[in-house]
Amino acid sequence: MSTIVSARGLTKKYGDFTAVDGIDFEIQEGECFGFLGPNGAGKTTTVRMIHCVSPVTAGTLTVDGSAAGVDNRALKKKTGVIPQEITLDIDLTVYENLLVFARFFDIPKREAKARIAELLKFVELETRRDSKIDQLSTGMKRRLLVARALLNKPRIIIADEPTTGLDPQARHLIWQRLRQLKAQGVTLILTTQYMEEAQQLCDRLVVMHQGKILKAGDPRGLIESEIGKDVVEIRMPPDRDEELLARLGPLACGHERVGDTLYFYCRDGIGLWKALVDLDLPNTVHRPATLEDVFLKLTGRSLIE
Repeated sequence: MSTIVSARGLTKKYGDFTAVDGIDFEIQEGECFGFLGPNGAGKTTTVRMIHCVSPVTAGTLTVDGSAAGVDNRALKKKTGVIPQEITLDIDLTVYENLLVFARFFDIPKREAKARIAELLKFVELETRRDSKIDQLSTGMKRRLLVARALLNKPRIIIADEPTTGLDPQARHLIWQRLRQLKAQGVTLILTTQYMEEAQQLCDRLVVMHQGKILKAGDPRGLIESEIGKDVVEIRMPPDRDEELLARLGPLACGHERVGDTLYFYCRDGIGLWKALVDLDLPNTVHRPATLEDVFLKLTGRSLIE
């Protein structure tokens, strides 16, 4: 695969505030690349620079071989965006929203009509063609944003937290559609706070925090390197930790105390789990390690606002 997006020392400042702090990354053509992080991590700011709607403060950013910049209309034509916000015209129908948007790309009316019919079928909204936007559920609006992002047949899709606020059925449908697009060779750039979404879609990802990249890699590799295979959770008072760790001895793998829970991160938690069963401790959970464990380990468990 060839590199379609490359950043070196990419920086974005708003006055004295640094939103993106000298980050490096490369995105390969045809992959799904994720930016994972809490609110304010710099994810959306980064993809806005990739999409050429926000100027770069410092460093370099190239997309499909040319420098990204707010005046690069050629790059904008190659890109489709699924925004966080519901940016649809409530005075127009589903069909009219897409038809008006097609004009921004100078798509001939006959061709636009054919594409709209195809895309409404793709996102399962063909029966809502003549509905006004306020007659749609949130999931339907999100699917319409997916259709709108595809009108110009983009090589790159930027999905900025595309399933925020959706129920599981709608979320899984959008995941299916994004995977179909990747299978067709479209490059997907995803920002998300949903760990399951990142695991479902991303070939590779970076974890961002306070404008910096903390870790980069594929989801499974990050889980194995940062956490291991298993996580064991024990809900018990912290004043019992020392006694328990002494009884477990060498079975007590990497651990941390967070609130009312003691977490163990293990390459293989079977031995630890058997020992805990013998101790007959209540409120104990043994589960596979997940990307959420990586996220919380790297960015912390306290609220970030």
